[in-house]
Amino acid sequence: MVEIADSLRAWERAGRAFAVATVTATSGSAPRPVGTSMAVDSEGSVIGNVSGGCVDGAVYELCREAIVSGESSTHTFGYSDESAFAVGLTCGGVIEVLVQPSPVPVPEVAPPPPRLLIFGALDFAAALTTIGVFLGYRVTVCDARPVFATPERFPGADVVVDWPHRYLDQTTVDSRTAICVLTHDPKFDVPVLTRALRLPVGYVGALGSRRAHAERLELLRANGVGAEELARLRSPIGLDLGGRTPEETALSIAAEIVACHRGGSGRPLSALSGPIHARLDAAIAS
Repeated sequence: MVEIADSLRAWERAGRAFAVATVTATSGSAPRPVGTSMAVDSEGSVIGNVSGGCVDGAVYELCREAIVSGESSTHTFGYSDESAFAVGLTCGGVIEVLVQPSPVPVPEVAPPPPRLLIFGALDFAAALTTIGVFLGYRVTVCDARPVFATPERFPGADVVVDWPHRYLDQTTVDSRTAICVLTHDPKFDVPVLTRALRLPVGYVGALGSRRAHAERLELLRANGVGAEELARLRSPIGLDLGGRTPEETALSIAAEIVACHRGGSGRPLSALSGPIHARLDAAIAS
């Protein structure tokens, strides 16, 4: 429900009646995880969704009924050959949905967004900032060169003029933090990567060719970085999408960050078997 909490609080302040449908259990290839919510107000406005589309229409009507009746109810949706596109999950999974009329306890404190730290104020960094903000990250761009590190070049990001390793020593990170080193210069790369690879962050990647990567590894080893720490480094950064432009490169980096965070393989879904949402559910549950 956290993802729609701000809108629900606005409805509460406006005195609008509403109902909230929340996914309480899933099995198989369920499209949305437990905790995902959808809300409908007395005027028919809707926010969020519980299934990515395949049962949202039916849940919408259940919310409208709950507003009128004032009663809560629980419903199970699964695959149906006869009504797959009407109310069934065409993906083959099963979800349980709790529908509650207002007043519904609305979460007051949302968890802070994950952080994306980008070192190197390049065109690649500008493109990665855009997609990082789109994915819900709090993006910080850090570069020691003030002529490149300007807010105008990176809208939506916190821009810091400082040496990357010095800024990393001073800032706060956690297991959801992704660090992307795009400076492509040993005097910046080696100090910041030495520190980043020893932090409990979720992703560390570095831009560069395979030759640059090999040279960087030697410098990191000489700087005392161990084999286990080096194994955490995603370099050359990104998935193999065949991209060339900064935007395409940013997409490949973001895709690798998501795959790393969610436990994905990065392979085409058409080459895999089994429920396509199961891995996501397992990652969220853990």
